[in-house]
Amino acid sequence: MKKILVLCTGNSCRSQMAEGYLKHFAGNKAEVFSAGVERHGVNPKAVEVMKEDGIDISHNTSKNVSRFHNISFDYVITVCDNAKERCPVFPSTAKRFHHNFPDPAKAMGTKDEIMQQFRTVRDLIKQYCAAFIALNISPGNETL
Repeated sequence: MKKILVLCTGNSCRSQMAEGYLKHFAGNKAEVFSAGVERHGVNPKAVEVMKEDGIDISHNTSKNVSRFHNISFDYVITVCDNAKERCPVFPSTAKRFHHNFPDPAKAMGTKDEIMQQFRTVRDLIKQYCAAFIALNISPGNETL
């Protein structure tokens, strides 16, 4: 079974959403973990927008990447430029992927405008994760 690690700065929004979608799309074909180069706690707005799409990340916790130093990952995905720059070297032959998603936690405006930014980022992450699994874990399975 393939092992995937998603990294972000604080493991609070983008990496948590990606973990939820990667688990959803991979099913039992991959083990998925997320972590941050820091720990900021799981953002309640991320939990809320994921729940709107039927993915429950309410039991996720924010983890520091050092927790996973002894796991041999097949894939490491950084979802923000800061994590890519600060990402530690893993002693495995993990294939590295990077996509810089906007940080919804930095959204400004009314509550509705902020939530819309979270939804926009969620949808971008969902599309990325579906494509990632289709190309790397389930090649030829276009039903994802």
